[in-house]
Parts: sequence; structure tokens; C-alpha cells
Amino acid sequence: MAQILRRTWAEIDLPALSRNLKLLSAARPQTAVMAVVKANAYGHGAHAVATALSAAGVRHFAVATLDEAIALREAGIGGEILILGYTPPEAGEKLLSYGITQALLSADYAAALWAACPAPIKCHFAIDTGMHRIGLDAAAPATAEAVIRLWAGRFALTGIFTHLCAADSADEASAAFTNAQLSRFRAVADRVRDLGLAAHCLNSAGGIAYSEAESDFWRLGILLYGLSPNPATPLPAGIRPVLAWRTVVATFKTVPAGETVGYGRTWQAARDSVIATLPVGYADGYDRRLSNRGCVLLHGKRAPGVGRVCMDQTMVDVTDIPAARVGDTVTLLGEDGGATLTADEMASLIGTIGYEIVTGISPRVPRIYQE
Repeated sequence: MAQILRRTWAEIDLPALSRNLKLLSAARPQTAVMAVVKANAYGHGAHAVATALSAAGVRHFAVATLDEAIALREAGIGGEILILGYTPPEAGEKLLSYGITQALLSADYAAALWAACPAPIKCHFAIDTGMHRIGLDAAAPATAEAVIRLWAGRFALTGIFTHLCAADSADEASAAFTNAQLSRFRAVADRVRDLGLAAHCLNSAGGIAYSEAESDFWRLGILLYGLSPNPATPLPAGIRPVLAWRTVVATFKTVPAGETVGYGRTWQAARDSVIATLPVGYADGYDRRLSNRGCVLLHGKRAPGVGRVCMDQTMVDVTDIPAARVGDTVTLLGEDGGATLTADEMASLIGTIGYEIVTGISPRVPRIYQE
């Protein structure tokens, strides 16, 4: 690795990504994969990830924004690219010219898009089956059918979809809610079956937990990257994290007992301590809430964070790791000497989810792709 990159960097294991895809595809061989590569492929790098997945046979992708979709097209990614969220109606011409598929969020949104660009834009209609975020109301299936038929005659409507908002929870109430969502969605899909639309309802969690559910696509997101939709639920056998995040030891300080470290003097040495400074901080995505509670791996051992995480630097206690030297590689996420730190573990320390950890790694952190 070039020395210029040895500040902080993320390693992306593309063969692991391909293995995850193969294992997951085998779990639902009857369902085509729609790879979710929004938010820079969950922080892993959308261009490289989509290219690798395309080479592995994926022909359908999902993103969140028009800019994400255009970037993939301009990088040479073919097949369908579905924008799952809002695109300003005035951008309709770009949707058309780039051959991008737009989610229709409501009847009013469809009308606004048509008014701005009365052309056969590729579209999928969102169906609201209980999440109450976007989509036609599945509780009024006749109305939903009428709206779908109206716009199918104008746009190039090729699909309908819904989102299972509790499929990652195994409790009885969540399972009952998810089954109700599936039933509502199927009722709408059945009413417009003659239109030949793709009907997809499965996210990562849904595809695993509801193996009998019908769906033309499995919208694989977090599982592709080797993280669990719910930390309480084990990953399917063989699925491994794709991303590791590393930095280096920049310098050391010997801090006498009683002295404090960092902004606000929030950590005090209980003994004479050796403190290593790492060139990574919250501007890199290493969350400030990890102050005095996070840890890193160095020589296969855990080193606790001390003091507040700074914008560009973080301090850790390496008193019990005497072999530590300036320039040593430090693992923020991933494996080191048989020890492991996961995004879910880091997330649990600050009351969030693994999704936020990996998508929050800053663009200024180089992604190094292992082919």
C-alpha cells in the first residue's frame, strides 16, 4: 500500500462481496437480486461494488438519489437502476436520457413528474403497506389499482414495490405485522397482474426470514456487505464483512498518574500510562460519541479510547501493549491477530446501528480494493 495512504483507510474485500452474493443467491435461487448500492454502496464505494456485482451477473441496482444513479451510468454500469426515493420532477429529462427507473411516491408525485416531463420515463410505483413513508395506500386496493392503471398508460411502468419495515424483528407482533404487509401487497399486485409488472417486497431481512414470500426481486443491501439487519439475529452461514477500517499509530505520550487527556479533560490516568495518538477522528467518520468508550485493535489486543475523539485525531491507551510502535497498523473495524471489532459492536456503544457506522465513513477516507 502506498505510504501516502497510511493515515486512515478502508479495505474493501471484493472477493468477499462476491462470495456473499453467491451464498445469498443460493438461498433464494428463484428470486433475482436487486443490489442496493445507495449511500456509496453503504460506504463501500458504489462504482467498484457495482462493477464487481455486474461481473458476477447482477443486472438490477437500487440507489437513493438521481446523482447516485447518474454516477453509476457514467461509470459504465448497465441494466436497471432504480431510484427508491424522491427525484425533483424537473429532473425528468435526466431520468429519461440516462435510462433510469424512478420510484413513483404517490399519485400527486406521478402527476407532477408527468407535468414536468410528459414522456415514457421508466418507473416503479411504491405501495404503502403499513410503513407510512411513501407509496399508494394498500388499504384502498381499488384506488391503488386505478392509479397504477392510469399511469401505466403514460409512463413506462415496469414494477411495483413495498418495504417491510419490521422484517428484521422476530417477535410475534412484528411477524404478524410483516405478514399483513405481504398480504396487502399481494392483494394490490394481483389486481394489476395483467400489466406484467415486476412486484418486489423483500429487503435483506425479509428474504431470509420470509422464505416463502413471493417477490420478483430480492433487494439485497446490508447482507451483501456482510452485516446483519438486526445484531440479535446471526448472519447466514458463510456471510462475512466486506469492509475493514484501519489507521496507524502517529505518536506516543507518557502520561503520569493523575494527568488528564484531551478536550475537556474528560479522562484521567489512574496509573502512569502510555497513550497513542491515531490520525483519525470524527471528520473521518469515527464517531465522537465513541469518546472514552470505544476501542481499537493493535497487535491483536484491545486498546481503549481515552479522552474525546477529536476532528482528526483519537487517543488510545496502549500501556498494556508494550510492543506498540509508531507506524503500526491499528484496526478500527475488522480482524487483527484473531481479535475482531464489528460495526454492530461499535454501533452498540453509541446507540445506533451498523448501517450508520459504515455509511458514515467519510469520503476523505480512501477505499482500497482487494481484487
